[in-house]
Amino acid sequence: MNRKTFITRAAALTAVTLAAPQKMVSFPIPSAAKNPKIIKDSDGESLFVIGDQMQLKLDATDTDGLFTVIESQSDPGMSIPMHVHKNEDEMFRVLEGQVSITVGGETTILSAGDTAFAPRNIPHSWTNTGDKPLKMILTAVPSGIETMFRELDKLPPGPPDFPKVAAICARYGVSFV
Repeated sequence: MNRKTFITRAAALTAVTLAAPQKMVSFPIPSAAKNPKIIKDSDGESLFVIGDQMQLKLDATDTDGLFTVIESQSDPGMSIPMHVHKNEDEMFRVLEGQVSITVGGETTILSAGDTAFAPRNIPHSWTNTGDKPLKMILTAVPSGIETMFRELDKLPPGPPDFPKVAAICARYGVSFV
């Protein structure tokens, strides 16, 4: 085959390939986590973090640092002020109750079954605006935030000492804005 024929055929094949609809293929990322785990509703490490009752379902040791899953329950009026995470993305899935959540300047009300995604470096906050306890699943990617929550759990009961809370959070890449 001469050069001109080769170039003509290659160009035609390229044009056909580019013009044809392309099906995207997902490429699996191998998981480093090797141990399956079954978590019952009552399972998990209990933490009390700034008025939020948490049950740690999966942490870095379970997922080889890939993600953390926490079930949280908060009373009506409970609020987490506007803050930013440098290290993790967060997903909030409402199981029961109602929450007003602000992510990146957009505020919306979520109810059971609704989900919000707060990527790292995007300010977000939430408030239980319902008249009953709010129950949510928090997923953080990658894991590590549970270490901060464990440290916050050790603070004395009562109204939080905000400068102390902010200092702890800052060590884990979380800042209040």
